[in-house]
Amino acid sequence: MARKLLILGAGQFGRMLREIAAQMHCFDRIDFLDDAASDALGALSDCKMLCGNFTDAVVAIGKPDVRLFWIEQLAEIGYNIPAIISHKAYIAPSAVIGDGSVIEPNATVQTGSFIDKGCIVASGAVVRHNATMQAGGCLDCNAVLLSGAVLPAQAKVPALTVYAN
Repeated sequence: MARKLLILGAGQFGRMLREIAAQMHCFDRIDFLDDAASDALGALSDCKMLCGNFTDAVVAIGKPDVRLFWIEQLAEIGYNIPAIISHKAYIAPSAVIGDGSVIEPNATVQTGSFIDKGCIVASGAVVRHNATMQAGGCLDCNAVLLSGAVLPAQAKVPALTVYAN
């Protein structure tokens, strides 16, 4: 069966996510829903109506509470919620990446790490071994989540920052 991806959010993050998803070579079609973009198929609320036309859906919205809300809505409707992982990222075989998470180019997710649903690991960011990102967390560009650290749900580590707890 052909896989078709629907991206909620056609802003800068959504455009980047579409490029990463296209490079994954597993989607035959990729389209947007957005409340304001002229090139979107429709508004975010149209996701239920389009479920029969798309197999997969992801959320490209920066606000973590909104991102997690839509991930839950999409799952309830019946979409598959894939992780979007750049082929230029390093993901250790023992790492776990949750539904709807995005791993950008040149990111590293090391041994035994757990990335919960709806997380973002931006370009150049490093999740060290045995670290955990709880749902909706964001590790911005070139930030580091140290070994064994737990990033709380919906927390953001700014660019060029090291997080330990």
